[in-house]
Amino acid sequence: MTRRVKGIVGGVILVILALYPWLFGIYFTNVIVTCAIFALFAVSYNLLLGYTGLFSFGHAMFFGAGGYATALALTHIEGCPLLVALLFGFLGAVALALLLSPIVARLAHSAFAMLHLAFSMLLYTLALKLRGITGGEDGIGGFPIPPFRIPGVVSVDMTDPLNFYYFAMAVLCGSLWVAWFLTKTPFGQIIVSVRDNDKRVDYMGFKVPQTKAIIYTLSCGFAGIAGSIYAMFQNLISAAALGIAQSFAPIVMTMVGGVISFFGPIWGAVIFAVIEELTTRYTERVQLVEGLILIIVILFFPGGFIHIVAIVKGKLLGFTRGKGAGLIKGKWFGKQAGKKPTEGDS
Repeated sequence: MTRRVKGIVGGVILVILALYPWLFGIYFTNVIVTCAIFALFAVSYNLLLGYTGLFSFGHAMFFGAGGYATALALTHIEGCPLLVALLFGFLGAVALALLLSPIVARLAHSAFAMLHLAFSMLLYTLALKLRGITGGEDGIGGFPIPPFRIPGVVSVDMTDPLNFYYFAMAVLCGSLWVAWFLTKTPFGQIIVSVRDNDKRVDYMGFKVPQTKAIIYTLSCGFAGIAGSIYAMFQNLISAAALGIAQSFAPIVMTMVGGVISFFGPIWGAVIFAVIEELTTRYTERVQLVEGLILIIVILFFPGGFIHIVAIVKGKLLGFTRGKGAGLIKGKWFGKQAGKKPTEGDS
């Protein structure tokens, strides 16, 4: 799309988000806030998996760290401002990432994945055992949600669901934009190169472990922001936010939405929000339905939803041009699939 078309589409999306509570009511407003939280969580994970090639089974520990840091700040710091509590969530996840990065930044593949699983289960166990700090199985709840305040300018009550919706969407959409912008920078090209051929990147003079540590820390910071908003939105954070089920959530969303695209995990979060909403009306076996959908995607559409859209778009463009063929990922299909494409084909 051209820059003008992208600007129009972005403007339409912002208008829809602004009018959403007035059009669909408080229930579906809460649904879209939850969806946006997990969209940022999944995108933060895809910065590791899709862009850097680092597969993790423990990304939820940064989501939980952000939630616990925010909850503890609001519980124990009297008069803690809203943005400061959000900053605590971000810094809590970043601090944990900096603690682990000297070890994990030198690993890859199964070693990286399994070590994160071990650390995640360790933190989950600590959250259950340290009841005096974390509340154990009950977690930390009932903490005050301060207003959004700019001294001398404005003070907005965040206990109002409508006000919190606009605050949460502003933070989450802003974080998504920052993550997207990061992938378009020269540093974003370096991390993709690390995924494709880390030896060549090292030969070119870039420090591969340090590069992995930077993107790892940023990814965990975005997960911490998602966890912080989640804790304030639910007014509760518990050890379940650190569990293995929570770690699998961004993996599944990324796989279903599509690892090949930045927007794939966002689509994955939307798809699972819709599936959960529809499934709960008829059965309680939501995870069974989600598991079946994941199996179907892996077997028949390994590129995810984004790849399906690309195939359909390619076919439509091919037939529109009268060729009955399209080009997807360098492969031709349709009437000209057996014909070598000429210079004029597109």
